[in-house]
Amino acid sequence: MLAIRMRTRRRKAVAFATAAALTVLAVPALTASPATATTEPPATAAATATATATATAANSDYDSTYYKNAIGKTGTALKSSLHTIISSQTKLSYSAVWDALKATDQDPNNSNNVILLYSGVSRSKSLNGGNTGNWNREHVWAKSHGDFGTSTGPGTDIHHLRPTDVQVNSVRGNKDFDNGGSTVANGGGSLTDSDSFEPRNAVKGDVARMILYMAVRYEGGDGWADLEPNNNVNNGSNPYMGRLSVLKAWNEQDPPDAFEQRRNQVIHDSYQHNRNPFIDHPEWVEAIW
Repeated sequence: MLAIRMRTRRRKAVAFATAAALTVLAVPALTASPATATTEPPATAAATATATATATAANSDYDSTYYKNAIGKTGTALKSSLHTIISSQTKLSYSAVWDALKATDQDPNNSNNVILLYSGVSRSKSLNGGNTGNWNREHVWAKSHGDFGTSTGPGTDIHHLRPTDVQVNSVRGNKDFDNGGSTVANGGGSLTDSDSFEPRNAVKGDVARMILYMAVRYEGGDGWADLEPNNNVNNGSNPYMGRLSVLKAWNEQDPPDAFEQRRNQVIHDSYQHNRNPFIDHPEWVEAIW
């Protein structure tokens, strides 16, 4: 009996050591978004914690300056404070968005190209337009949800405008975000059904943080609708986007990477001069919602 118990303990110890080694190997490095269409596995909890800590450390200077009136707050107080902070911005015209996206979404491996949000492919900056094979300006917060169109304001806020393949953009349309559906042709692993769209794994968190930025920035006090996340799909023209529970999970699953952080910095330094706080502090999503 003693020998059996010793063999059992040895087997458990080996299994534990193997599981620990696999956990360490599962933590990915913080890198830019891929230049080709891929489907990536969900990030581990350890990867999320590592990337969150990196983002927080990298933006400590902004905590003592840009975010100083928000630090230490939670809930509605944090949301209100962030709204005040990020509402101070330079607004772009819709035509100016073309050139802005060529800078914010530039392929880190090819300065002549941009990375397309949903498909993940690298495409020539010169191929912007409305034809098959072109890329266009995707409103991640669908512009019909609140009926703001392309007018200067939420319709031209490049924190949620991204380059996308024309046909993939058409498939997404104005659908809310949720899990599930059928594979989108040339969508890099994105899925869709009749009432929702699921982006590829590598940008799920990007999408969540863009939606929640819009909900904090546009609170109905500057002539635009009060944009809010809810837990529904089929929101139509109402100023809501869903599903909040899924967006929160995506924020945890896909923490900010180098590409998203660089994008936030370029927008702040060269264009709108405001920041997406959920890229700097992804933990603020849970602190508010």
